[in-house]
Amino acid sequence: MTNRQILQAMSGLMAGMFVAILAGTVVANALPRIIADLNGSQSSYTWVVTSELLAMTATVPLWGKLADLYNKKLLLQLSLALFVVGSLLAGFSQGVGLLIFSRVVQGIGAGGLTALAQIVMAAVIPPRRLGKYAGIFGAVFAVGTVAGPLVGGVMVDTSWLGWRWCFFIGVPFALVAILLLQRTLRLPTVRREVKIDYLGAFLIVAGVSALLIWTSLAGNSFDWLSWQTFALTGTGVVLLVAAVLVEARVPEPVIPLDIFRNRTVTLTTVASLLVGVAMFGGTVFLSQYFQISLGKTPTVAGLMGMPMILGLLVSSTVAGQIISATGKWKVYLIAGAVIMTAGLGLLATIDADTGFGLLSLYMAILGVGVGLLMQNLVLAAQNDVPASELGAATSVLSFFRSMGGTIGTSVLGAILANRVTAEITKSLGESGQAPAGGSGESAVPDMSTLPAPMRAIVENAYGVATAELFLVATPFAALALVAVLFIKEKPLKTTSGMERLAEEAAAGRQDGEAGEAGEAGRKSPAAPVG
Repeated sequence: MTNRQILQAMSGLMAGMFVAILAGTVVANALPRIIADLNGSQSSYTWVVTSELLAMTATVPLWGKLADLYNKKLLLQLSLALFVVGSLLAGFSQGVGLLIFSRVVQGIGAGGLTALAQIVMAAVIPPRRLGKYAGIFGAVFAVGTVAGPLVGGVMVDTSWLGWRWCFFIGVPFALVAILLLQRTLRLPTVRREVKIDYLGAFLIVAGVSALLIWTSLAGNSFDWLSWQTFALTGTGVVLLVAAVLVEARVPEPVIPLDIFRNRTVTLTTVASLLVGVAMFGGTVFLSQYFQISLGKTPTVAGLMGMPMILGLLVSSTVAGQIISATGKWKVYLIAGAVIMTAGLGLLATIDADTGFGLLSLYMAILGVGVGLLMQNLVLAAQNDVPASELGAATSVLSFFRSMGGTIGTSVLGAILANRVTAEITKSLGESGQAPAGGSGESAVPDMSTLPAPMRAIVENAYGVATAELFLVATPFAALALVAVLFIKEKPLKTTSGMERLAEEAAAGRQDGEAGEAGEAGRKSPAAPVG
């Protein structure tokens, strides 16, 4: 395919990814206002974020498996349709319960987009050329991530719109993406008789959900060491062990276990899990820090996140172009892991008095590291597996990165809530005041209604707690660096996934014919001698 044909085919895909990113980021700056309006708690704040990540994480392997069996374009359109339904439900929510359910529906759709976008890219673009187009996707990611908080902030601050339009605004973009995919994306459908592993799919989703629900609730709804913890973790482990036993025996497993015999896949999977914990867990609460600790409006908070996004945009685009030109990629993985670790470590030093200049520098460093690392982990794995396993390998990486993000968000959200409570109680005690129930330690505070002394206490508490989140996230980034160091660099292939699949099929037919010929030769009577 020419560059023009590839860009045409990618237009609907990029529109779909933009919708997913916009829907995820447009809520970031609106959440403090949404939770305050719906009378939610800090736990509710975390759950609104976590529920989408949980649903996306649990369903990514299923979408990846379906992509190996059915029409990828139809699956993309279905995931976008689910996104539309979830967005409409969220926009009309009257309570935190319906809002969280709507985020689950959005998460299922996002799981499809997350898995399928990279699978389709690998199907039509050779790994050697993929870096350049991954850079374009990085630009779409950056634009969506920058536009989302800005649009969300403006809507929250505009009285005649309000936070509900943060969800409604993605609907027309999703419908346009569905139409563009119908017109521009042409992929062959390989029809073959399959038996879907429903039992394995159920066990994986149920097991992962049990563990993620535990990380979301532990420390808030019950203690880390409690009977609820043992019940949820025990159930999750038993279900996942059962899933492994089932997956090892069925002919069409959801996650082929033999894929982990590939060293590159195993190491990139470990690195993706750790990157998810560090990146999502460390950054998802930044908007709350801007608004509560620094006292900024949602619109200003959206602008304040731009240094990190610009760092990500520049590094992913430039690295993608260089990788396509030179074929060398490991150095960017190592550099990304080092820079991401440094960025998280620097952000662990912030407080309620940190200046915007210094904060911008720290965020830009983190963005550069993430831009160099995240997309190129997928490239390394896709380059080192057979074309028939592209869907499985890609979805496994996306699955573990999302799971890391969900775990990071849940655990660090619990740490944030507990640290904020402790800091507020400590400050009130030092000032000679008794901590009043509901004084802000459990509910997300509406800063405009607090008296000046209490506002200063809450600002300091969120500043201290946010810095601690980055301190906890830093070692996970360092462990990702260790995993990356052991990845072996291999030359990037110059044929697309569809071309490699055709070559593998042809080679399989030749091997089969040769085997049949050899068998026929062994069975034929010996020729007479002399």
